[in-house]
Amino acid sequence: MNLELIGYLDLAIIIVYLVGMIFYGLYHAKRDSSEDYFLAGRSMTWPIVGISLFAANISSTTLIGLAGDAYSTGISVYNYEWMAAVILVFFSIFFLPFYLRSGVYTMPEFLERRYDRRSRYYFSFITLIGNVMIETAAGLYAGSLILKLVFPDISMTVIILILAAAAAAYTIPGGLSSVVHTEVIQAILLFAGSLILTYITYREVGGWENVLAATPPEMISLIRPIDDPSVPWTGLIFGVPLLGFYFWANNQFMVQRVLTAKDLNHGRWGALFAGLLKLPVLFFMVLPGTMARVIFPELDNPDTVFPHLVFNLLPVGLIGLLMAGLLAAMSSSISATLNSASTLITMDFVKNIRPDLDSKQLVRVGQVATVILVLLAAAWTPQIEKFDSLFKYLQMVVGLIAPPVVVVFIFGMFWKRGNADAAFYSLITGFATAVILIFVNVSMPDATISQWHFLHTAPLLFLFCAIVYIVVSLSGNLPPSEKIEEYTWKNKIYTDETASLSVLPWYKNFRILSVFLLILTFIIVWIFR
Repeated sequence: MNLELIGYLDLAIIIVYLVGMIFYGLYHAKRDSSEDYFLAGRSMTWPIVGISLFAANISSTTLIGLAGDAYSTGISVYNYEWMAAVILVFFSIFFLPFYLRSGVYTMPEFLERRYDRRSRYYFSFITLIGNVMIETAAGLYAGSLILKLVFPDISMTVIILILAAAAAAYTIPGGLSSVVHTEVIQAILLFAGSLILTYITYREVGGWENVLAATPPEMISLIRPIDDPSVPWTGLIFGVPLLGFYFWANNQFMVQRVLTAKDLNHGRWGALFAGLLKLPVLFFMVLPGTMARVIFPELDNPDTVFPHLVFNLLPVGLIGLLMAGLLAAMSSSISATLNSASTLITMDFVKNIRPDLDSKQLVRVGQVATVILVLLAAAWTPQIEKFDSLFKYLQMVVGLIAPPVVVVFIFGMFWKRGNADAAFYSLITGFATAVILIFVNVSMPDATISQWHFLHTAPLLFLFCAIVYIVVSLSGNLPPSEKIEEYTWKNKIYTDETASLSVLPWYKNFRILSVFLLILTFIIVWIFR
């Protein structure tokens, strides 16, 4: 053990906290029925929904990735964070009502309601791959990076297996209720710990003037030129919203939290609350990475910026508390992805193959699926080291799998002519194109197409899939009337909601809250433009 980085008191705090989280998660377990296990009984109120969404997103993966990217390229990585607030407003207005009223367990299940079973199976399959390769594996990698600094003599494989076992300890027996309740505690701890770290970092660098002196001006700007390697302005307009929409409105991992809401209002308030919580991320998760350039000007691996700040600046005790929160958040994020993936396997595949299984048997299937998935994720995790940084790995993979999915959701919601064949063929052609692009990126990194920024590639892939969708829809049959009536947007929904909102006080009117959130977002972006 490296006692230069961490003391026995810190180690004791980490162990006590992690064990306490496991017991706390088990205390809030719900597994009497499939709805209890996979959707926490659909009983969550808006603060829990919002904090759970925030915590699931701001995991150790994002915390390490944001600081690392801010260190190497500047604050433009924050564009993904403020865009989340805009996307969550759109999601709350248009998509969330359909998700909650339909009573679905999964996003692929919703696709079957709008299109057919082919689209459901495809999206389930691709989401499972994403959960294992992106969310779970990246969470394990982030945790192993930290623990490798503390325990340099232990192999990465052993660390990954220990982390995977800790994450599964309360996820498998407790279900989504355990995950959501532990996320609330971890979000509060991470929030407080990150604020303390930001203050100490700011004090250590000697003020903002020293940061500006050591940092190129373009690194303190959110709006970058078209050839910027991080977030070009064209990518900000066309690429970031696309990835954000997939992550917040289509991704089972995130949407499953909103599906736990007790009613539509709590779901909407929770989603907007999560958007509000994303805005201060600039100050206590992004800027510390930029400030670290003054303290550690020549770090080889940007993904180690956050651990370096923690180990070198925080006093004994606080290191243990923040590390405990970081590892627990990692564990929670992994738990969340495992639970959503097991939900997909159980409800989208097993339940259709074996409709005779009762609720308790479905829970057992979900638990077995979780064990298998965590082993697969642990096996894939070492491959992430081959990418430039953790955040770039996450964004590149999402940038290639998201566009066809976003096409079928958006067109399916707002275009009544869109049919099942169009959805299926645009998904398949999009997937085939993404596989080719990933292969070219890995095997021929110097090729012209490999040099394209993923925020430019994603909207082009979206456009290609949209053309396939439109052509197949126009050349095929009209979709059944019940699919159009139940699962496409119409103006009557807006007018009916206007009447119901008129009796609520302004602070409960999600439209007014949405406007306030958008104004606040605009102010922050304008200041750091």
